[in-house]
Amino acid sequence: MYRIGIDLGGTNIAAGIVNEKFEIVCKESIPTGADRAPEEIAADMAGLCHTVCKKAGLAVADIASVGIASPGIANHDDGIIEYSCNLPFRRFPICAFIKERFPAPRVFVENDANAAAWGEAIAGAAKGTHNSVMITLGTGVGGGIIIDDKVYSGFNYAGAELGHIVIVADGEPCGCGRRGCWEAYSSATALIRMTKEKIAARAATGRPTLMSTLAEEKGKVSGRTAFDAMRAGDEAAREVVDIYLKYLAQGLANIINIFQPEVLSIGGGISNEGDSLLEALVPMIRKEVYGQGIVPNTRICIAALKNDAGIIGGAVLGVKQ
Repeated sequence: MYRIGIDLGGTNIAAGIVNEKFEIVCKESIPTGADRAPEEIAADMAGLCHTVCKKAGLAVADIASVGIASPGIANHDDGIIEYSCNLPFRRFPICAFIKERFPAPRVFVENDANAAAWGEAIAGAAKGTHNSVMITLGTGVGGGIIIDDKVYSGFNYAGAELGHIVIVADGEPCGCGRRGCWEAYSSATALIRMTKEKIAARAATGRPTLMSTLAEEKGKVSGRTAFDAMRAGDEAAREVVDIYLKYLAQGLANIINIFQPEVLSIGGGISNEGDSLLEALVPMIRKEVYGQGIVPNTRICIAALKNDAGIIGGAVLGVKQ
């Protein structure tokens, strides 16, 4: 049995064929062209399904389902992308549109973070559990929640925006319009801002920092700059990483206290820090978790599906636990 997963992004659309072992056997990607009409983008998505089938030597009849991981609000019951801030979809019947052009038996759509969390539950770090949460640390802070083997998205399909819980009242402005959101302190974007601020503060006082040297070598400040400089012994970088981890741990403890999932997995670019990230984070989180030492602990880990979370998460939307 083969399934197709489509990872719809603001920059690229990626599609892949996933087998029964939840392995990607073939994938392709094309530019999204986000300034185009929704019908044009959706037509390219259907075309990409045909492309990967041809490349894998499969027919449409070999595909059990197609699943779309989309940014924004995805109505999985009606197969509609209700809204996506960076794409032109407004109450667009994406599933019916794709099925007309690529007649798989079933076509699904889900918010991309929710799909990634479902992928982790079916084929990744939370496999075999019934309740889990995945947090993605990238440009923003994304979240996906699995409760009793089902994706939780609220009554209006807009739930699980975990990056927009406020952790600092009247704090840093967030892209959502609020101030002090967790996303404004724990995303890769936030880490880059903190790094730039520290570099500027050190420059103003004439105290060098390795972060500045690394940024010059790479041509930019990235989410890795502070971590790389810290590992090389830079004290200013250590200060940046410590404050970043403080906010990250605070938000993760809040999530555990609300949902008490069996597994909390961390994905996105920052998760590439791997075990060293967990070694620093987990003790900080454990101190803040309600019922510590009385109830079983949530397992905190790095998400397993990495850059394929969108494709695999989309492909397994039709799979039940």
